[in-house]
Amino acid sequence: MMTENSQHLPREIADRFTKTFAQFVRIEAAAGVLLLLATVAALVLANSPLSKPFLTFWETSIGFHLNSLDFSRSLRNWINDGLMTFFFFVVALELKRELILGELRNPRMAALPFAGALGGMIVPVSLYLTLMIDQPGVHGWGTVMATDTAFVIGCLALFGPRISPSLRLFLLSLAIFDDVGAILIVAVSYGEGLNWAALGLAALGLATVAGAASLGIRSVPIYFLLGGVIWLCFDASGIHPTVTGVILGLMTPTRVWVSDARLRAALERVLSYPEGEHWSGNTLERRDLQQAGVAATEALSPLERLEMMLHPWVGFAVMPIFALANAGVTFAGADIRQPVIAAIFVGLVFGKPAGVLAFTWAATRFGLATKPTSLSWILLAAGACLTGIGFTMSLFIAGLAYAPDMLSAAKIGILSASAVSAAIGLLVLVTYRMRPA
Repeated sequence: MMTENSQHLPREIADRFTKTFAQFVRIEAAAGVLLLLATVAALVLANSPLSKPFLTFWETSIGFHLNSLDFSRSLRNWINDGLMTFFFFVVALELKRELILGELRNPRMAALPFAGALGGMIVPVSLYLTLMIDQPGVHGWGTVMATDTAFVIGCLALFGPRISPSLRLFLLSLAIFDDVGAILIVAVSYGEGLNWAALGLAALGLATVAGAASLGIRSVPIYFLLGGVIWLCFDASGIHPTVTGVILGLMTPTRVWVSDARLRAALERVLSYPEGEHWSGNTLERRDLQQAGVAATEALSPLERLEMMLHPWVGFAVMPIFALANAGVTFAGADIRQPVIAAIFVGLVFGKPAGVLAFTWAATRFGLATKPTSLSWILLAAGACLTGIGFTMSLFIAGLAYAPDMLSAAKIGILSASAVSAAIGLLVLVTYRMRPA
């Protein structure tokens, strides 16, 4: 007799990775819509009669003092320094999964988005520095480095399956590479004077995490507690504490604890019992059921479990809250003549796509990277235009880099550049789709 399972094609190991990538893209696309709504809400409220209470709310001080220790900061800073750590943790998880388990396991495949990310950082920063020579705010060059993953994937989602999956993978990988690069630069360039004792304690905490993993400790609450301690140490060290998310994400194991054979054996023991209630009391049946539950959980790697658990929270909660707290800029009275607006606009709208295209072309030209045949140069150019959507990381770095009197102008530059980059990229994609076959 033909069973239900025999009616379907056998599943391969690659299917699991493809499904995980597709789920990541779906969440990013939906999160992009929510992020856009939160941005519009922040802009409307910041320019309405509710402007003052709305903007003042994010400056509310939260925390406590303990003798000379001060653990208080504004609500906005708790969001930017604390909640955004989870954002960078998920970004690092996805990067490691693609490099270890996904299509980027092939070094020459990974080299293409890496080259694009490198060019998308170097060229816009160079343009920014050129335009801001001897100007206040030159230190804000980091605002033109990164690409907003959610908005870019959201733009591609408008075209559904009509856009090659290779473009989605390229842009997602590129955005992850330059997000990680940007936060590492933030940790060094936008921190304070180093406290070596706190930095040593952070290193000790990271060594403890590595030791616990090697001993086989798999309790998520324990690692969450250790991560909190490490975050506090980095915060006190002068290095931006969100680097904690990147480091711990890259340290998360990709190896499963329970093999497929052991999982099947545990499930077969449970299924071998006849129908009925066997699971009450301290019985062998209940112990077999508990063991099957543990096996089912541990058949996925810690990296995959954490990504599945945290990604929806980051996409649907952390990023919209971040947008509400940071995207609100009051246009009335803003000085649009400040050069920082033009520098950010040129860096994102022109520098990002120019750098991405130049470096990817050079990487393929000299045999360092492989470009998928389904990823044409026109399609890649459209994606390169979308990389100018800096938004999340740009606002994040702007809050660290600029004095209050320049921050509103910087936000105007970021928002306008992101909107224009999205419009250009979408226009190129529409033109590409309408061309004769």
